[in-house]
Formats: sequence, C-alpha cells, structure tokens
Amino acid sequence: MKHVSTDKAPAAIGPYSQAIIANGLLFTAGQIALDPATGQLVAGGVTEQTERVMTNLEAVLAASGVAWDDVVKTTVYLQDMSHFPVVNELYGKRLGAARPARSTVQVSGLPRGALVEIDVIAVVK
Repeated sequence: MKHVSTDKAPAAIGPYSQAIIANGLLFTAGQIALDPATGQLVAGGVTEQTERVMTNLEAVLAASGVAWDDVVKTTVYLQDMSHFPVVNELYGKRLGAARPARSTVQVSGLPRGALVEIDVIAVVK
C-alpha cells in the first residue's frame, strides 16, 4: 500500500490518509469542503462547498497521478437530498466526459456540519 498526501487538499482531521493506492486502485478519503490553507469549512452554501470538495478531490487525484477519466466509482453524501440538483450539475461540469458509477445517499450529518462529502475509487495506470 502507498499513502497519498498533498498540501493542496486539506490534511486529514482524524487517523486516516487522504488516499491509499493498493493493487492498482486509488481509494480517497471522503472530502468535505475544508480549505487546505486554513482547515476551516468554506463560507457559503452547497454551491461553494461542492466546488471546494471537487477541488480537493482533484488535488488528491493529481497527487496520485490520475484524473477524472480514471475514476470508476464515486459516493456522494448529502446532508439534504434537496441539494442533489445543484451538486449533480457542479459534479457533472467538473467530470466532463467521465462517467464513473456513482451512489448518492442522504445522511443525518457530516463532519464539521458540512453539506456534502464525496469519495472516489480510481484506477492507477
């Protein structure tokens, strides 16, 4: 196993890694909308949080040598399913032509009161 870490994404807020590469696959930790410079949740609502989550994920992917086209599965956790249309639109714009399998679930709460969290599984070439 190889641990992946980048200062362009927030440091882990618990005993876990930003991502792990094992057997040719990348598994990211769930990313919430923490600013990597401050460690604080970004100001704003679901739009700003989703943009930050996607930026954080892109930083972890880049540090792992992969891109959205290498992603095979994502899981999106929403504090409120009414946010789905906004998150879905922003997610689709960031992924471009990539279309990994995806699950979306509503949860009763996320760390630090976040509105959205996303994790990724990708193939490392």
